[in-house]
Amino acid sequence: MRVFSPSPRPEPWASRRRRITQPWMLPFVKLERGWEWLAYFLSHWKFLEVLEYMSSLSILFAVLFYFSESGDRLKQKHYQAWQVINTAQGKGGSGGRLEALQELNVDRIPLVGVDVSGAFLQGAKLANARLLRANFNSADLRDSDFHLADFTDADLKSANFRASNLTKANFRRADLSGSDLGEADLTDANLAGANLDDADLSGANLAGVQWREIAGARNLTIEGVKNAPPGFVDWAKQKGALTSSNVGEKSK
Repeated sequence: MRVFSPSPRPEPWASRRRRITQPWMLPFVKLERGWEWLAYFLSHWKFLEVLEYMSSLSILFAVLFYFSESGDRLKQKHYQAWQVINTAQGKGGSGGRLEALQELNVDRIPLVGVDVSGAFLQGAKLANARLLRANFNSADLRDSDFHLADFTDADLKSANFRASNLTKANFRRADLSGSDLGEADLTDANLAGANLDDADLSGANLAGVQWREIAGARNLTIEGVKNAPPGFVDWAKQKGALTSSNVGEKSK
């Protein structure tokens, strides 16, 4: 805020006139003297001082009002993001859903039950996302980051997770039948109760994966899996999984 300081009273004209040595300067000095008197009178007008203080207070109130409505603006942003997702439901492409999902997740909004089936969401950044009962049926999720995401009871049939980061993701009771998990990182992922019938795990990193309660592995492709836990490959073969030796039989 500017410090309000009254202007000093102009000096008497007689003393000011004596300092004028050139006649041509007289009109300019008189004009300047007029402005000096105007500034003197205005600077002693309390009304203008009050206006100065009110101007500063208005800025303060504007700042307080801005922060008081931050919650409403955030709700409006979330509403618009959900509107984008719901409007594009059942359609191909992205339709702005990728950005909307990421914005909601950054703000830690649960994405429980979200339906993005068939959407193009390649490269999604949804680490720690809460995606319980979500529908990603046939969605393109290649090269995405779902580190620590929760897909409990989600519909992931025919979803493309190729080369995605799925470390420590929770797939409890999720339907991954027909999904492409090739080259994905499933380190420490939880597959308890998950259905992996006809899924593709070729080249996937299975270090520390929780697999013993997998619900289905019929025609599961496990060719070239990396860091498979002890017993997993033999168990998968017994359940009808396909390896390099029998993968050709699947196409016959």
